Amino acid sequence: MMLPDTPENENVFTWAAPPLKFGAGAIDEIGAEVAARGSSSCLVITDTGVLATGFPSRIAENLRNAGITTEIFDGVGVEPTDLSIEEAVTFARQREWDCFVAVGGGSALDTAKAVNLLTTHPGELLDFVAPPIGAGKAPWLPLKPLIAVPTTAGTGSESTTICVVDLLGLHLKAGVSHPRLRPSLAVIDPRTTLSLPSQVTAASGMDVLSHALESYTSVPYDAKPAPDDPMRRPAFCGSNPISDVWCETALSLVGKNLRRAVHNGRDMHARTQMALASTYAGTGFGNAGTHLPHANAYPVAGAVKSYRAEGYPEMPMVPHGQAVSATAAAVFRWTYPADPARHLRAAELLTGRTFTATDGKEALPHVLSELMADIDMPSGLRSFGYDESDVDTLVDGTLKQTRQLAVVPRSLDRAAAEEIFRQSL
Repeated sequence: MMLPDTPENENVFTWAAPPLKFGAGAIDEIGAEVAARGSSSCLVITDTGVLATGFPSRIAENLRNAGITTEIFDGVGVEPTDLSIEEAVTFARQREWDCFVAVGGGSALDTAKAVNLLTTHPGELLDFVAPPIGAGKAPWLPLKPLIAVPTTAGTGSESTTICVVDLLGLHLKAGVSHPRLRPSLAVIDPRTTLSLPSQVTAASGMDVLSHALESYTSVPYDAKPAPDDPMRRPAFCGSNPISDVWCETALSLVGKNLRRAVHNGRDMHARTQMALASTYAGTGFGNAGTHLPHANAYPVAGAVKSYRAEGYPEMPMVPHGQAVSATAAAVFRWTYPADPARHLRAAELLTGRTFTATDGKEALPHVLSELMADIDMPSGLRSFGYDESDVDTLVDGTLKQTRQLAVVPRSLDRAAAEEIFRQSL
C-alpha cells in the first residue's frame, strides 16, 4: 500500500548581512560613504537624548563637509510608536532625500527603516505589518540607501530586516520585516556607547543575549516545511550553520563582558566587545530569527501602565531588553526538550563552565538568573506591575506574533504560553 504524500521539509536557508565599518573613529567616515554612493542630500534621524551626546551633529557636519545637504530630525520616540513614526515620515516627506542616516538605539534605527519604507511606497504602516495585526504587504519598490549607526550595544537593528513599532491603539508591539529594510551599511563606533547609564547597558546587553540564544535555539531550518514559493521565504529561516557561528561567538562575548560593561561604563575593552557581540547576534538572528522571549516581550511592553525604568525617560515603559529577559528563563526551561545539547552548550558559552545532561533543563535558566542578578535587572513581571489577572492579555498578545512563533522550537499552545507567563510573574 502506498503512503499518502507528505509535505517536504525545507532544504535551503537564506542568509545575508550588510557591509559594516567597525572601530573607534568609524563615524567620521560617513560623509565619504554617502558621497561615494552618489547622494547629494541626507536626512539624519535620531532622538533628543542621542542628539545631546553630540554624535548626530558631528555626523551631520561630516556630511556637510563632504558636500551633502543635511538636516537632522530628532523627534524619534524612546520606544517608536505608530504616531512617532508618522511624525518622522511627515517631516521626511517635506523634501526628496537621497539617503538616510540613523543614529541611536533600536528606536532610531527602526524609525529610519519605517521612514525609508513609507517615503518610497504608497500606503501606511499597517499595510506592511505582519498579519494578523497588519496586511503583511511586501515592499515592491527600491528603497533609499540607509546607513545605521547604533549607539547602544543591544538591538542589532543595524544588521536586520526588522522594524518594530508600538501600536498605541492596540496596546501591542508588532513588526515589519523584509530583506529590503536591511541597512545598506552598518557603522559601529564603540565610543558612542561609553556614556550609556548602567541600567541601559544592562537592558541592551540582555537583548543581545536573547537575540543570540533565541536564534541558536530556534527551529532548525531543515525541520520546517518547504515554501510554496521559493522566492517568498520568510526573513526568519530558523537556526542554520552560518547563524550558529555568529550566535555562539556572541554568547561567549556577552558572558565575558556584559558584567564589566555594566559596572564600569568607561571600560573601553568591554564596550568594544559588547558592540561586537551586538553585531554578531544581529547578524545571526537577522536570518535565523528570534522566537518566544521576543514574542512575549511585545505585549509586556505594549500593555504597561505605570512602570518607569531607571536610566530611561520618565514615562511608562518597559525597555525592550527588560521585556525580553523577563520570561527568558521560563521559556528556555520549556524549550529544553527540543534540543538539550544546544541549551547546555549555550550555558557553557555564557559561563566557561561545563554542563552535562545531569544539569538538565535548569542549567540555562540558572545561568540567566545569575547574570540578571549580577547586573541588577528587574526580576519577574510583577516588577512591571503585572499579576495573575494580566496573563490572558499577555498571552493574547504573544499569540499574534506570527513572525516569532514560526521559529519556536516546540509546538506552542495557549496552555503552555499561560504557564510560561505564570512562572515569570
